[in-house]
Amino acid sequence: MPLIPEEPQIHESAQGPRATPASGRTAPTPRPVPGPRPAAPPRPGRPGPVRPTPPVQRTPRDVAAKPGPSAPATPAASASATPQIQLIPASAEGALDAAEEAVDLLLDSGRAPGEVLVITTGELHPWAAHELSFGEASYWAQHDTGDDVFYAGAAGLERAAVRPVVVVAVNGGPGTAAATALPLARGRAGALLIVCGDPQEINSVLGTGV
Repeated sequence: MPLIPEEPQIHESAQGPRATPASGRTAPTPRPVPGPRPAAPPRPGRPGPVRPTPPVQRTPRDVAAKPGPSAPATPAASASATPQIQLIPASAEGALDAAEEAVDLLLDSGRAPGEVLVITTGELHPWAAHELSFGEASYWAQHDTGDDVFYAGAAGLERAAVRPVVVVAVNGGPGTAAATALPLARGRAGALLIVCGDPQEINSVLGTGV
């Protein structure tokens, strides 16, 4: 019987990819292409303070170099002191900004923050308004600590202790605010009194020609 040639076999590779590798050969396992990694979750920060940070509370500079007053001066010592008076002309609207600039210059020149007291005759400084919202006890405790610039309204001058430098912002208030606050501020200034406001009004109250 004549031999009939076998029909050509159709290899599986012509019908598409193998579902399983041929016997005796190990097909490499395809690795997935890595996609973009998701952003790492932010690390939790340290828990913040119980109270929010005051609006313009300053970071003490060189506190160790110049310690603040250890104890309030007596009224007799305040009356006998004759501080130097410096006048910075400013409108009622710009007096607080002028006082802030004066404080910055004082700190940059080496004054310790605890040596500076800032008084406003009209609207309170934002820091003072913020701290008073937590109660007067907490507010005045920071004054008594004496390690940072302290901001107070003219009504608080009776309670404020003597500090080497007092900065007054004549930023409005009642008509007699400057006349009442400036003499008291001069009594609280151990070495320097800086007044930001209308020069004519300030000179008429303090009786100076600065």
